[in-house]
Amino acid sequence: MNNSRRHFIRSASTLVAGAGLVTSLPASLRAIAPSDKINVAAIGINGMGWADLNAILKNPVAQCVALCDVDKNVLDKKAAELAEKGQKVKTYADYRKLLENKDIDAVIIGTPDHWHCLQMTDAVSAGKDVYVEKPIGNSIAEINAMVAAQERTGRVVQVGQWQRSQQHFKDAISFVHSGKLGQVRLVKAWAYMGWMKSIPKQPDGNPPAGVDYKAWLGPAETRPFNPNRFHFNFRWYWDYAGGLMTDWGVHLLDYALLGMKAQHPTTIMAAGGKFAYPDDAAETPDTLTTVYQFEGFNLQWEHAIGIDGGPYGRDHGIAFIGNNGTLVLNRGGWEVIPEKGKMEAVPLQKSVDKGLDLHAVNFLDVIKSRKLADLNTPVQAGAHVARVAQLGNIAYKTGKKLNWNGVKEQFDDGEANNYLAAAYHNGYKLPK
Repeated sequence: MNNSRRHFIRSASTLVAGAGLVTSLPASLRAIAPSDKINVAAIGINGMGWADLNAILKNPVAQCVALCDVDKNVLDKKAAELAEKGQKVKTYADYRKLLENKDIDAVIIGTPDHWHCLQMTDAVSAGKDVYVEKPIGNSIAEINAMVAAQERTGRVVQVGQWQRSQQHFKDAISFVHSGKLGQVRLVKAWAYMGWMKSIPKQPDGNPPAGVDYKAWLGPAETRPFNPNRFHFNFRWYWDYAGGLMTDWGVHLLDYALLGMKAQHPTTIMAAGGKFAYPDDAAETPDTLTTVYQFEGFNLQWEHAIGIDGGPYGRDHGIAFIGNNGTLVLNRGGWEVIPEKGKMEAVPLQKSVDKGLDLHAVNFLDVIKSRKLADLNTPVQAGAHVARVAQLGNIAYKTGKKLNWNGVKEQFDDGEANNYLAAAYHNGYKLPK
């Protein structure tokens, strides 16, 4: 966005002092000239990348000008959907070509986790603002490179942990910080995913027509194409992601850390495995318990695939267990269950807003204002919880109780330190 366009958008925003939502602009300001809009592009549009784009496009200040995907079938389909809505976009198979487009102000990155680091660092280096899906990186070294790139360039980088934009989550954390729960010695976070079933093994074969499989692999190890590793199920393979720990874990552990104002764990241990579906195609554990020790409290993560009956009758959530009572929080709302005679119960406070939509508004508002401190999930916040999730996976892989130095970002165990950086292949190098 050039200076005149940015000045126009800032001026329009100033005219509605106190109106935080782009969608609350009066009709006279909604008729924004195309030259004064925020031009958005999306890289990786088969899942959350497409959801993120549509949330952003609900705001009249934004328009989509380009799409990129290595699957031409997906690319053509999504471009046609936008064309039906009157938005004609350029399409790209190579994200690097997209980033050369000077008309693009901001990009959404919705690719598999193993691509996030390269694409985000390349995007900010190209002068783009970025909305990047969680987890921000597939290793601690990648996470650190992404933070360094944002701090070097000063670009707006919002991480897709949209729960940070929901009011009931903020209200729950305010209650935890009030001290009414008494001393909180244990925090639990969990994801019980009953809808997820076994992934049957399938033979290797040729990638579908229109898929640039080499580009999809990118820095990951070259392997024969297998449909189980492609699209949604990439999450269950270590080459590309970290299983439920980094999928749902970063959402829920994030609020556990916020509630406790926690920095670095001192020890981590994890146990689990493929207990539900030992012979299916997935690599990551379907059952896992991880315990982090912080100063003054323990944080426990649990996940179980194929089961809905999680703690407190919820399939996902966070529980702050205090001497006076327990606050239970999830996407549906929060409540307080008191210890007998120690405090009053708080009935369920239900969610009343749409976090993804509000997260998109927050991203666009900060693109206009350039006030990075107003981001609800800046890259530093996404990095903090992503590191904690990666520590849990490293503890699982080693099978050891690990001691972690959060200042030096090192274990006192050589085997564990070998997992801090993901190996890069096919000529790609970790950004420095």
